[in-house]
Amino acid sequence: MQKVMTDTFAFIIHPIQIKKDVQHKFPFLGSLLTERQINFFSRFFPPVYLSEITGIRSVSTGHEIKGWPIACPFTPPTMMSLPVETVYRKIGACGRMAEALGANILGLGAYTSVVGDAGVTIAKRLDIPVTTGDSYTVAIAVEAITEAARVMDIPMPEATVAVVGATGAVGGACARLLANECGQLILVGRRLEALEPLREELAADGANVCATTDIHTIYDADLILTVTSATHAVIEPQHLKPGAVVCDVARPRDVSRRVAAERDDVLVIEGGMVEVPGPVDFGFDFGFPPRMAYACMAETMCLALERRYEDYTVGKSICVNQVQEIDTMAARHGFRLSGFRSFERPVTDADIAAVRERAHRSRRVWSPMR
Repeated sequence: MQKVMTDTFAFIIHPIQIKKDVQHKFPFLGSLLTERQINFFSRFFPPVYLSEITGIRSVSTGHEIKGWPIACPFTPPTMMSLPVETVYRKIGACGRMAEALGANILGLGAYTSVVGDAGVTIAKRLDIPVTTGDSYTVAIAVEAITEAARVMDIPMPEATVAVVGATGAVGGACARLLANECGQLILVGRRLEALEPLREELAADGANVCATTDIHTIYDADLILTVTSATHAVIEPQHLKPGAVVCDVARPRDVSRRVAAERDDVLVIEGGMVEVPGPVDFGFDFGFPPRMAYACMAETMCLALERRYEDYTVGKSICVNQVQEIDTMAARHGFRLSGFRSFERPVTDADIAAVRERAHRSRRVWSPMR
């Protein structure tokens, strides 16, 4: 009798909201230790098996897969402070756990996808293929900000759009997809010389585009897509004009919680959240609504449903054609953008209407503090 192949995946995550995330798996340690202590002790923890994910089912084929989330114990500050080879070894240990579990493909989540050469070295060191999931993250981020513009009555062809973190792989790909869809594009990054090649490329293609290192320039933007690798917030209340929309793709977040507290006249949405097809049981509380996952994890799932067991999105650049390919695959299997969330809470139609109304009132009195 021929053995039936079970299609499987694994996905690496790590603590982002450090104390809260650790408490999900280790309630006592998470409540006992300070964030600083967790950052220190995380250097010595082994990879952590979290659960088995079941019930992911393609709407087009009926094919079902399962997978395993694995926690890399390093926190973002730890990954930023340690030598890159030390971080590679820890991620590699997570990959070997995935191999031992029987995973056919491995996804790198959050900081594990950007450290060093963005998955290239990890892929070379493992026997299973690797993806960062960033191609589908780009597709969903662009879809989310386009839909947010629609519900906020912002005409995209007339809009000024800012991409913060435009020199990164995700930011650069988002900029390429948005450049000729909007009225003006502002590229924001830490180094002007790194932004300039992208600005020249987009300008040569006919886009109205400028580049800057000054975060304050996003005040002129109607729509902001932000995806930096900063470990702290970079967008504060004074940076946003009334009625602006911010799609925050970064983890940790780029948008300060002060924005939620002080600016009820702007719309902040989380980028990269999708609904997973099938009666999904994650076996672990990720803090998401039922059947919801980040797009980077969804890309890994989608490749398993396709049986595309190959290194997919790795390295410091993302091909627009690949973004379009994974978006088509994901739609065929039933993955989709499903509503908006902001700071872990759903955004309702009433919330959006209230933001529009408050923005209308605020425009009469609000001025930026440059």
